[in-house]
Amino acid sequence: MTDEGCSDVTSALKSNPSHLRELDLSGNNLGDSGVKNLSDLLMNPQFKLEKLHLSVCRITEKQSLILTSALKSNPSHLRELDLSRNNLGNSGVKHLCAVLKDSHCKLERLRLSCCCILDEGCSDVTSALKSNPSHLRELDLSRNELGDSGVKNLSDLLMNPQFKLEKLHLYRCRITEKQSLILTSALKSNPSHLRELNLSENKLGNTEVKQLCAVLKDSHCKLERLRSVTFTHKNQNA
Repeated sequence: MTDEGCSDVTSALKSNPSHLRELDLSGNNLGDSGVKNLSDLLMNPQFKLEKLHLSVCRITEKQSLILTSALKSNPSHLRELDLSRNNLGNSGVKHLCAVLKDSHCKLERLRLSCCCILDEGCSDVTSALKSNPSHLRELDLSRNELGDSGVKNLSDLLMNPQFKLEKLHLYRCRITEKQSLILTSALKSNPSHLRELNLSENKLGNTEVKQLCAVLKDSHCKLERLRSVTFTHKNQNA
């Protein structure tokens, strides 16, 4: 759909908002008018949407601010949010963090893959989740740069017994060997909830692999899917 079509759809939903529980507009160009109409919907207390998929919708930082401000005004119904592959940037993410911190937010699945989020933005997201950890079951930060602070906050989350995450996707997050050691150490301290882990295309050296193996050996570990971890071999003579 073009932006005009998305605007027509979101405008039509404003006339009859009370029944819809899932909306997927992924792969369409929302445009300013589509974002405005959707934001009006999200602020409507009659609109009790539970799943919102907006992957690859060409959402800009400015538009993401409008959407997340709308979510902040009425956060209690949404359970699943997919904003993957939009140019949110660090500034767009900051406003989403205000939603994540809200005690009324009951989000269970958050997908922010490939959103041009650098280390500061990832740190903001993981820090916000520390304020309200008990509901989230799936987190996708793939193809963003976690940085040291993002890894530290995420590790704190993983060690929190209230944080019962089941799926963690960190594909191509430029995680260093030192950072992966921090993450796997955190997983080792609280391994019983995680069912799916994706560390593809990040560097794990021998030490980090040993730490991951300690998690896998733990009888409390219930991991069902481990996605192609990239192991690096250090030259002993280097």
